[in-house]
Amino acid sequence: MHDSSSFQRRASRDEQERLLTSEIGWEEMADRSAIQKDTASPDDVVSPATAVGQELDVDGAPRYNEEGQTPPVYRVYKRRWFGLMQLVLMNIIVSWDWLSYSPVANTAAAYFSTTSSTINWLSTAFLFAFVIASPFTIYALHTGGPRLALITSSLLILTGNWIRYAGTRASPPSFAAVMVGQILIGLAQPFVLSAPTHYSSLWFSPRGRVSATAIASLANPFGGALGQLINPFLATKPSQIHPMTLYIAVISSVATIPSLFIPSGPPTPVSASSSHPSLPLRQTLRLLSRNTNYLLLLAPFAIYVGLFNAISSLLTQILTPYAFTETESGIAGALLILIGLAAAAITSPLIDRSKRYLLLIRALVPCIALAYLAFIWAPGTRTVAAPYVISAILGAASFSLVPVALEWAVEITWPAGPEASSTICWTGGQLLGGIFIVISDALKEDDDSGDPKGNMGKALVFMAVMALGAVPCSLVLGRVGGGGRTGRLEADKGLGSREEDGEGES
Repeated sequence: MHDSSSFQRRASRDEQERLLTSEIGWEEMADRSAIQKDTASPDDVVSPATAVGQELDVDGAPRYNEEGQTPPVYRVYKRRWFGLMQLVLMNIIVSWDWLSYSPVANTAAAYFSTTSSTINWLSTAFLFAFVIASPFTIYALHTGGPRLALITSSLLILTGNWIRYAGTRASPPSFAAVMVGQILIGLAQPFVLSAPTHYSSLWFSPRGRVSATAIASLANPFGGALGQLINPFLATKPSQIHPMTLYIAVISSVATIPSLFIPSGPPTPVSASSSHPSLPLRQTLRLLSRNTNYLLLLAPFAIYVGLFNAISSLLTQILTPYAFTETESGIAGALLILIGLAAAAITSPLIDRSKRYLLLIRALVPCIALAYLAFIWAPGTRTVAAPYVISAILGAASFSLVPVALEWAVEITWPAGPEASSTICWTGGQLLGGIFIVISDALKEDDDSGDPKGNMGKALVFMAVMALGAVPCSLVLGRVGGGGRTGRLEADKGLGSREEDGEGES
């Protein structure tokens, strides 16, 4: 009897190892685990030990087998918070750098002896630079992980900020130098903005991935909020553009230093799915291109990120023709982001527990579209109440959507690497953001027929149309293309892994 039991356990373990090393084995293991749980008798014990042919003691502790092997125990490490906080800090800095001049567009235009439309190109070029750097971002994350991406971004941010400062210090101020520095910082952004899903998959268990992705991803617009709120106070007149750029350069330089000390990865896998070998990049891209639900998610994600980038860059120019001050416009931009962060802080942990990705996506997308529709009439009220309230609603819905959409994209495309699905989503948003800014600027009423002159009413209509056009894609998510199977979650559940918090690791 003992020999028969040992043989069965060894056979089970050999079968598990075969599945682990095959490309389709993870889904097959998840399916088998589900079948086993459905057919298990009351005396069966489902545990990390039994998942690999191990036995349990009477107190539930795993027992060593005849070969002296122990069951897989997946441990999360305290040091993961250091890397996450640096990822947060870098996302804050790169976004603040992006919106250095947009909140004070009129003041900056006077300093550089140009127009506000020319100042808009600082934001637009930044977004287009993201697109150029995206292929390198995917390669860096795939080969070197978040550490390589953070170091690369730090070098570009450091260089770009001091080139911008040199441009503002020149006599006369060199807008061309500022543009060069801005493009370098734009090249840095994808390395940190696309990293959160990869980092959370590498360092966090399934119980904390959405929250970790939310914290790091939403730090990016938080940096924009700081720029919207602080920069109008730092540069109240043209002569203060130069010291404002210096302050931002110093803060950015200090923020890049901890990137050198980020560990490349945890000592051991933190979950079953994180121990799965990465697919080759070519195979990953082919898998993404054939995933119907991913493509349906990509469309609204890219459109709403693009619209958010456009309205963040142009908010001052949208409101000031209606007698709003730059400070009031900055407060509206800060509300857009801060209320959004508060909402995401509530929804992300809930999704971590419930995994109801699709329910939230389908609810939030129409809310965002309606908010853009309502914003058409907000500036014309000439009171701060309407822009402030609509900005808060728009921010709450948009920020709650971002981490959920990114994590669901990883789930439905697994075992494709998270760096690819995330980078492509963000690249689409940045590309459309740049295009939307150019179109919106062209729709500005600069002639005397505008009421008031310089208003961007047509641009707001354009944004609303784009937002409403993205709604149908979200409503069919999960209803086509195999139903949007969450492969990564199934792999983690199927292997029945046990998780522990690391104690005292460096």
